[in-house]
Amino acid sequence: MALVTTKKMFEDAYKGKYAIGAFNVNNMEIVQGITEAAKEQNAPLILQVSSGARKYANHTYLMKLIEAAVIETDLPIAVHLDHGNSFELCKSCIDGGFTSVMIDGSHHTFEENIALTKQVVEYAHAKGVTVEGELGRLAGVEDDVNVSAEDASYTRPEEVQEFVERTGVDSLAIAIGTSHGAFKFKPGQTPKLRFDILEEIERLLPGFPIVLHGASSVIPEYVKMVNENGGQMPDAIGIPEDMLRKAASMAVCKINIDSDLRLAMTGVLRKHFADNPSHFDPRQYLAPARDAIKEMVAHKITTVLGCNGKA
Repeated sequence: MALVTTKKMFEDAYKGKYAIGAFNVNNMEIVQGITEAAKEQNAPLILQVSSGARKYANHTYLMKLIEAAVIETDLPIAVHLDHGNSFELCKSCIDGGFTSVMIDGSHHTFEENIALTKQVVEYAHAKGVTVEGELGRLAGVEDDVNVSAEDASYTRPEEVQEFVERTGVDSLAIAIGTSHGAFKFKPGQTPKLRFDILEEIERLLPGFPIVLHGASSVIPEYVKMVNENGGQMPDAIGIPEDMLRKAASMAVCKINIDSDLRLAMTGVLRKHFADNPSHFDPRQYLAPARDAIKEMVAHKITTVLGCNGKA
């Protein structure tokens, strides 16, 4: 099977009341862990590449790793640019074989966001590539995205219909209370997703696929594993998984997961070195890290996304 766009994935997900996992990749072990889990669960898959990952691993290396994953799994896999911040970056990814791109113009004015998103849509659609836009701003830090709590803003439902109609975008990332990074909420806070906003958007744009960024749950066992083995992560609370599952049963067709993968991998690596200080063969410590990624992804597919058996 060749790489696919997100178009049919999202059509099926909307009708089936589930979401597709969009997992960020940075190296071979992460790609392997994600795709092996998806194969075992027979789940469709989006592999996301941030601008930081492209700089770190090189576009060509990442594309060849993803091509290998398609061959090994025979799954429908889309390769997606996460948080593209310019037309030039989106164009480079489209020309380089990506089947989906995100143009994040949420830091611009409404009209500037429309103009930039429309420019990317016109170029992408001419190449058969789908486009994700964004309205509203999520707080938090992830790669090149850094938004303070003061600058964060919920998506305004009254703007969504006009934005989609004027840009021709294929899916839309919205801000309803999720947050980038691992340090989303402090212990004692109660994370809350604005389902009222999601319901209103669903009413205004029936059948249109919505995306949630910043949807990691900061699973405590991995935070504990990091801290018990030399780490210094503060206690934090992520997005409760039952809230994400509810969103996936509504208009949300794509849920982004990155921080939970990083935590699982880092926790296992720290524990491995603490337990095996003499190990120096990368295969000895990267294999359990890859297994942790696989376990995490299988959990997300079956418990949060509900897309197991949907490939």
